[in-house]
Amino acid sequence: MLIGLVRESVMQCFCHTCRAPLASAVHRSQMPITKVKTKSKISIQDQPKRVQFVTTEVRCQEKTKGGLRYEVILGEPDVKAPPPKLSLSPKGSMSVQDIEDKLKAAEERRQQLESNKMAAWSAKIMKIEEASRKKNEKTCQFISATRDALEQKMGTHVEKREAYITDLRSKLKDHIENVEKTRLSLEVQTEEVRSAIEDKLKTASQQRDDNIKKMLERLKEHEEQVAKVREQNTVKLQQLDLAIQEKLEQAQSRKEQLEQEQKEKLKSYEKRAELVRQNKAQLVAEGKLIPSSG
Repeated sequence: MLIGLVRESVMQCFCHTCRAPLASAVHRSQMPITKVKTKSKISIQDQPKRVQFVTTEVRCQEKTKGGLRYEVILGEPDVKAPPPKLSLSPKGSMSVQDIEDKLKAAEERRQQLESNKMAAWSAKIMKIEEASRKKNEKTCQFISATRDALEQKMGTHVEKREAYITDLRSKLKDHIENVEKTRLSLEVQTEEVRSAIEDKLKTASQQRDDNIKKMLERLKEHEEQVAKVREQNTVKLQQLDLAIQEKLEQAQSRKEQLEQEQKEKLKSYEKRAELVRQNKAQLVAEGKLIPSSG
């Protein structure tokens, strides 16, 4: 890749403007000579003259309150004399030998430039190779140093890991012993609690039986009391029925007696009414009483 870059840079044009590669088969001596077109020069007489004015006097006058007016008086223009014309030297005619000499000199300069450029590129390539070699050496040194540091770290890590494992094993052993002690104490406590619960259950069963017996006795007493109360209530109900029956009979007899009395009163009232009618009819018949229209 570097050799290709060197070859391309060497085969460039040396005018530093077109940067176009030259054909290797065509020599400069064989190329046609062409005239370079240049711009036509303008004569000094055709250029316009520049007039320069010089300030000679400045006057200041106050026209209004707080306002100033300046007058600038210019002098006469100073016209410079035109420079003398330069005599142009006529072009000398160049021979073919002069052209060939110039081409040879240009070829020698080109070869010298190519050799200089090749030397510069070879020096650059050597520098690049030296830099890559140094880089490889530094990389190898870094890898070896990193490997040594990593091995040292791994050794310390292994030692720390073993120490940590031994410490962890001792802690686990202590923990297992504590767990075993706790388990034994819990078993003892569980056995004690179980025995206490069994004793309580036994006493509770005895108390339950006693309570059941007492409740049965109370139920019997209650049933006897209920039977007594029921008998008393039946007796009272019978007595109430008898009393109600007697009262009903008394009420019936009083009712019949009252009806008899009412009937007797009605009969006596009818007898009196009959007597009154008879007396009235007798009085009417005798003429002592005028009969009413009703």
